[in-house]
Amino acid sequence: MEEYLAETYGITVYQEQVMLLSQKLAGFTKGEADVLRKAMGKKNPVLLAKLKPKFLEGCEENNIDLEKAEKIWVDWEKFAAYAFNKSHSTCYSVVAFQTAYLKAHYPAEYMASVLTHNMNDIKKVTFFMEECRRMGLAVLGPSVNESGLKFRVNDKGEIRFGLGGIKGVGENAVLSIIEERIENGPFISLPDLTMRVESSQVNKRVLENLALAGAVDTFGLNRSQLFKADEKTGRSYIETSLRFGTKYKESKNSSQVSMFEQSDQFDLPEPVAPQEPEWGTLEKLKKEREVVGIFITGHPLDDHSFVIKNFCRNQLSDLEDLESLQKKSSNISVAGMITYVDNRISQKGNPWGRFTLEDYNGSYQFSLFSKDYLRLRNFINEDWFVFLEGTVAYNDYRNSTELKISNIIMLAELIDTKAKALQIDLDLETMDDTLVEDLVNILDKPKGKLGVKIRLFDNGNMIELKSRKRGIKLDKMTVDHLEMMDNVKVRLI
Repeated sequence: MEEYLAETYGITVYQEQVMLLSQKLAGFTKGEADVLRKAMGKKNPVLLAKLKPKFLEGCEENNIDLEKAEKIWVDWEKFAAYAFNKSHSTCYSVVAFQTAYLKAHYPAEYMASVLTHNMNDIKKVTFFMEECRRMGLAVLGPSVNESGLKFRVNDKGEIRFGLGGIKGVGENAVLSIIEERIENGPFISLPDLTMRVESSQVNKRVLENLALAGAVDTFGLNRSQLFKADEKTGRSYIETSLRFGTKYKESKNSSQVSMFEQSDQFDLPEPVAPQEPEWGTLEKLKKEREVVGIFITGHPLDDHSFVIKNFCRNQLSDLEDLESLQKKSSNISVAGMITYVDNRISQKGNPWGRFTLEDYNGSYQFSLFSKDYLRLRNFINEDWFVFLEGTVAYNDYRNSTELKISNIIMLAELIDTKAKALQIDLDLETMDDTLVEDLVNILDKPKGKLGVKIRLFDNGNMIELKSRKRGIKLDKMTVDHLEMMDNVKVRLI
């Protein structure tokens, strides 16, 4: 692309002309002409100054008017001062315009392409999936009936995760699924899938990883059903389906089938999936991430996102540069899920510990020592959701900026601990009977301890209403309803 644009705008051609002219006018060798090109490309005034006398001398020997030779060299120096920047800025501006156009007019297709391009970098995939959510684009998990090898856009304009992004599912397996789906239509059940694709391509491991990633959720079974072991045979539904598919293909190819019978009909009833309750959200998401590398269908922190948004000053990624963070504020507050805990004893026999906290955008390892560890260690457990408060300060003894944790609170208890009321802001100009009725229905919940404060705004004036007798018990459903309402702003205070 850069080469094409450079040639289009005359940059590369100009440099080539400079090399050729230096040889024709001043008798430069090809090597000397290339040195001139590099000096111009690197904007090296010292090297250019060394080459100028040689160029003028060469021109004089070839009977070139020195005044014209001087003018040519001055033009070349001006070119060298900006040509490299101009060539790149021109290229990037065109590329930026093109990509901006695609993102504006074909957002789903553009973001699917970006995700595909960064498919092997989990951090970038996570970043761009968050950008998709910001743009209002749905990014759905993988599906054997809709996904391609890589990210693609379905008929509804939604982005589907590619089957090729699932660990343990090779390209040949994905292509065999896609080819069969295109040729004979979508799969209607797991046994149907095993009947139609070769077990040499889609084996037990492939099916299990597809199931863990949610690629077979389209069949209406929860993931725990697929792995539930049969009491009699000890086989999971996935294994039973694979055996059924193998038996079907053997029967279809068997010489026992009469030439007068229809070869696609056999008396082989499909296996029935066992009844089994769904895994918990956290367990399902953790298994999903094991085979994909990221959470796709949700995030463990989603149930606490409103509280995190209201009470956390920082994200964990902010802690990577403590010196810069200290300049903004010495007090920090973050939240996340504990994913790793290591309780240890020092050489002096003192207990201490470290743990890794993970939020939406990253992770960070914290350490606790001495009294802080003894005071807070009961809050450090894997898969716990916690809120951390601390301070960032410079340690003269260690000659470094350090983070000290002062308090840990369970996220589920944060509203009771920190929040005084739920504040709802309304604009009188946009209020109508429907909005008032919806708001009353949402707030008419079982009583709770959290107070409710409503602020009404009218042409710059504000009226505040407080409920002294009735509080609310805030849950995710209530928060979701409030945040989805037009012209309504909610926050915890």
